[in-house]
Amino acid sequence: MLTRRSFLRGAAAVSASFNEAGIGAALDSVRFVAGRTAEDAATDEDFWFEIQRAFTVDRTYINLNNGGVSPSPRIVQEAMRRYLDYSNHAPTLTMWQHLEHQIESVRRRLARAYGCSPDEMAITRNASEALEICQLGLDLQPGDEVVTTDQDYPRMLNTWRQRERRDRIVVRKVSFPVPPPGLDDLAERIERAVTPRTRVIHFCHITNLTGQIFPVKRICRFGRERGIEVIVDGAHAFAHFPFTHADLDCDYYGTSLHKWLTAPHGTGFLYVRKSKIKNLWPLMAAEEKQDDDIRKFEEIGTHPAANHNAISEALDFHEGIGPERKAARLRHLFRRWAKRLDGRKGVKILTSYDPQQSCGLATVSVEGIKPGDLAAHLFNKYRIIATPIEHAQFHGLRVTPNVYTTPSEIDRFAEAMEAVIEKGSAE
Repeated sequence: MLTRRSFLRGAAAVSASFNEAGIGAALDSVRFVAGRTAEDAATDEDFWFEIQRAFTVDRTYINLNNGGVSPSPRIVQEAMRRYLDYSNHAPTLTMWQHLEHQIESVRRRLARAYGCSPDEMAITRNASEALEICQLGLDLQPGDEVVTTDQDYPRMLNTWRQRERRDRIVVRKVSFPVPPPGLDDLAERIERAVTPRTRVIHFCHITNLTGQIFPVKRICRFGRERGIEVIVDGAHAFAHFPFTHADLDCDYYGTSLHKWLTAPHGTGFLYVRKSKIKNLWPLMAAEEKQDDDIRKFEEIGTHPAANHNAISEALDFHEGIGPERKAARLRHLFRRWAKRLDGRKGVKILTSYDPQQSCGLATVSVEGIKPGDLAAHLFNKYRIIATPIEHAQFHGLRVTPNVYTTPSEIDRFAEAMEAVIEKGSAE
């Protein structure tokens, strides 16, 4: 009799190499969670075992810093190697003339996944590049104000500080508690910071510090009604939890694809609403005839086609799992460790459990223990990789699993944390 487990074992054997022909077999286990709720599928370890097998990670480490950069599944690595090998046959022909043109297929795939026109989708190397195109490409005058938060990504805050020095603009930073009372509180804090001199609002879709999700559509519409440009930093959002552009209604959106999409390292995208492209300057000069062309933001000189072409395989893998199932799984892993530690003396979970405000990225604070010391202790003693967070108003340890993370790895992290909490030190 063909049972679910015996089928999964057979599928794993057939697709052990995980070449392009094997991706269908590898994700054929999806049939066993089809028709079930995402929350139910989130705890089906037979299904997630097959997803975990798609990765080539070193299991002697427990990598809980996938928010920085995630490993790619084997299918993506093999595609990138294939493209890179072909590039090196005769690069001026094979890379520039053959592979480079395939970026248009990738553009269409990404645009469909995000929910926009391909003519609004630029492929970049990361979220920082995408966002700096917007930050440095908008015309601003001395005295113009930019409203952002003091929990935005340091590189983006540094970019605004440089414009303060160079262009004498004014940057106003909004503070908010972690976790905040709710989404309305976040929107209202930004709205109150706006003045008649405000020209730009810049904020994170989900913060890199504690995984706080913002009410993007409300803030974008508030800005648009007042003629304010609104830039959304989606570095940690795309392929982390389900959404499309219609859910955001933003004009500018930048993200990385080597985090939650598990695409090749050094890939990202920039969305710019069609009507906004002409007046946004590219980082590197483009011809005037490209003023209305989203591709002007990709003018960076010679770059490897292999990286951006393999994005398609990452999209196949992500869509094969199912965005809703993936988000439910990440929330399940978050709650598995956080609920276990929450309530212990000196422990504070800095991330909301509300699914509208968080997903798989979360931060925990342990009173009296420095995050750097805690991260070093976890790595040196347990080979657990996590990210220390230091902020003027709070500190903690950021935990970001991904779909290849096992429940036993989460439990070992929780056990290690319990030992530290019990001892009261990370020595």
